[in-house]
Amino acid sequence: MQTLIEQRKDSRNSVSWPVSVWIPQANRFVNGRSCNISKTGVFITLPATAPVGTGHLVELNFPRTEALAEEKGQFARIKTGKVVRVERRSLLESAEIGLGIAFE
Repeated sequence: MQTLIEQRKDSRNSVSWPVSVWIPQANRFVNGRSCNISKTGVFITLPATAPVGTGHLVELNFPRTEALAEEKGQFARIKTGKVVRVERRSLLESAEIGLGIAFE
């Protein structure tokens, strides 16, 4: 039996937003979805073919609706983060990997 110790500093909120991830090591974007988010990090899913691993720095692009973009003055919220966890539980079912990302 495995015991998991909660390491999150902030509570997470469940969300399902599209997210575009820039992976500098691969010089490309990969599209995925966010699952939950907090002030300090996010958990997202990406296709299993995404060339990313623990320790990689990535740039996350969260698109905004037109109304929110008009209010905020930008069409996207861009955050930089470090991949701190790669989860492969759903690999066979959905051909996706999960990434825990800590914001920089």
